[in-house]
Amino acid sequence: MECYNMQYKQGVIMIVELTLLSGAAAYWKKRNKSNKYKSNSNQEQEQDESVNPLENFNLKQLFKDIKSALSGDERQQQLNPNTDSDEVRQKEKQDVNSNLLISGGAVTTALLGRVSPLFTLLSAIGVLYLSRDVFRLVWRDLKAGHFLSMFLIGGILLLGMILSGYLVLAAMAGLISGFFVKIIEKTEDNSTKQLVNVFCDHPPRVWIEKNGIEIDVDFTQLKVGDIVIVNAGELIPVDGQIQDGLATIDQHLLTAESQPVEKATGDKVFASTLLLNGRIRIRVETAGEETVSAQIGQVLNKTQNYKDELIARGQKTADSFLPLILGISAVTWPLMGTSAALTILWSALGSNMILLGPLSVLSYLQIFSRRGILVKDGRVLESLRQVDTVVFDKTGTLTLKQPTVGQIHILGDWDENTLLTYAAAAEYRQPHPIAKAIVAKAISQNLELPDLDEASYEVGYGIKVMLDGQQIRVGSGPFMAVEGIELPQFAQELQAKAELEGFSLIYIGINQQLGGILEMHPNIRPEAVEIIRDLKERGMKLYIISGDHELPTRRMASILGIDHYEAEILPKNKAELVKQLREQGQFVCFIGDGINDAIALKSAQVSISLKGASTAATDTAQIILMDGTLKHLSQVFQLADEFEKTMHSNFLSTIVPGVICIGGVYVLHFGLAMGMWLYYMGISSGLSNSLWPLLKHQDDKSKQQLQALEYKPK
Repeated sequence: MECYNMQYKQGVIMIVELTLLSGAAAYWKKRNKSNKYKSNSNQEQEQDESVNPLENFNLKQLFKDIKSALSGDERQQQLNPNTDSDEVRQKEKQDVNSNLLISGGAVTTALLGRVSPLFTLLSAIGVLYLSRDVFRLVWRDLKAGHFLSMFLIGGILLLGMILSGYLVLAAMAGLISGFFVKIIEKTEDNSTKQLVNVFCDHPPRVWIEKNGIEIDVDFTQLKVGDIVIVNAGELIPVDGQIQDGLATIDQHLLTAESQPVEKATGDKVFASTLLLNGRIRIRVETAGEETVSAQIGQVLNKTQNYKDELIARGQKTADSFLPLILGISAVTWPLMGTSAALTILWSALGSNMILLGPLSVLSYLQIFSRRGILVKDGRVLESLRQVDTVVFDKTGTLTLKQPTVGQIHILGDWDENTLLTYAAAAEYRQPHPIAKAIVAKAISQNLELPDLDEASYEVGYGIKVMLDGQQIRVGSGPFMAVEGIELPQFAQELQAKAELEGFSLIYIGINQQLGGILEMHPNIRPEAVEIIRDLKERGMKLYIISGDHELPTRRMASILGIDHYEAEILPKNKAELVKQLREQGQFVCFIGDGINDAIALKSAQVSISLKGASTAATDTAQIILMDGTLKHLSQVFQLADEFEKTMHSNFLSTIVPGVICIGGVYVLHFGLAMGMWLYYMGISSGLSNSLWPLLKHQDDKSKQQLQALEYKPK
């Protein structure tokens, strides 16, 4: 009887180990199927503040988030997924469910084994069938020359249990591992949906206007040119232009703007943003998978491929510890007995990194996304920690697109306000940054702008209008020359000074005389000084690259406190400078325009673009700041630091309990119960550590939603 009890206890211990190994095998098979599908598809297609995480901690919301991850109830309306991918996922779910049924039957027949040997045979067949994934992986590893892996150990244990008659326990292993795999699969699937498909959310049906009548149609029937009707509280389903109506729109999903924006006729709107107030008619420009939000979702879906790299790395880590664990267990067996040897196996050094790494990546990708930071290449999460040099492209990165009006030079009998009024009235309806700067200057001085009699615009040169019976011309020097207005010597000298100091000139002609000149100075981003200070506190070496002359570049470097600058650099030579810095042993992050600086961005180890959400799909940068500003740059490096710490803590959670277990066996005579307890404490610690970032930053999304609800249009 004692012998039977001992065998039963040993069987229980082995079955728990088998549960983990079988679960890992099935999970690994699932990942391999997914990777195979991705490979085939590729071939076919060729917040601004630091917040105390416990200050607004909401335990109810935390449980709701965890439930959401397992149930996936939040996002039911999604863009039509890739049919093949959906079929693969459905097949995997069917496999898991069928395994659960078979393992349940195997347990039942094993329990009935004492009634008839037939039940024992049926149970053995069921267990062998459930073990097929483990043996396939063992065979795969053996063919590849990989003779020592966690799957080989699992195969040995399975055979040992079957041959030893532990069919009940072996069948229970299949049942428990089936639940284990099902939970992992569902959690991963729904976590992916919350990260990716949030950018693809849309109503299943929409209202469109046709021949003056509003009709309800399926979302998939929308086409370019349709007029879509959207009311307050509804998601905007398309990218397009407002044809009629006023609206308050929450678009923080794409731009991370803390406040909703007000839109009117002629403004662009984007899919997956929320109409808070108003009713608008939108002319469809893009719909479905062509919208900006859908393309961002596709980018994030590709970013998740980094998880596969972490899984492979975790597998390698786990396998690297196997010789040590088996060696210690083998030595322990004759010295201290079977129980001690099995307890050593419970150390499982490094094994949990296979699951903890991908879970941490999903957590941080969600956090980055909530902050308005789009990560296009998951590998950059690790690369950011190595950055010691940051190179800024000057124009459009450290400066705003819209310049500011500097000194106003008067040439004639007019006064400054009159000149500025004429220039602002002429440029009032023009969309370019210089026009907006001139109008903003006039508004700041409370000048009243008169209506125009008529206007004509020469692209790239200037504008000509009739105002109060006078002909007003506003534009460049060449435009004045074409219009027959002679530039005096003073203007030519001022032009030379402007080229040297890095500002531009706008000329104002009144009738056939030059009335005055406006200096247009580059406008440094308001957040740039603080961002530069933060980077310097991190010990980074900072550079400015500019195509301007040395004087304005040096002046900007001095204002921002940047020690290194390179002036008069042509766009094609920016990449050469980045390569030189790399050859000097520096780890370079280049920050610039994701389109025009493509070569330089690719030359750096880390690349960040301020181009914004609208060009995310074509941007060559690894990271895109969705709001088009530098406000979140410090958070990029801060979150990268946190990710590194999380991964380090994950690794410790898989090592420390195992080391304590091994030491405890020899020093404190730990038994199997203590070994198991330490193992599960390690798993619990690792899971908690992986989920902690989401808890820490759970306020990000709720704050944005609260601000949107509390926003009152002006």
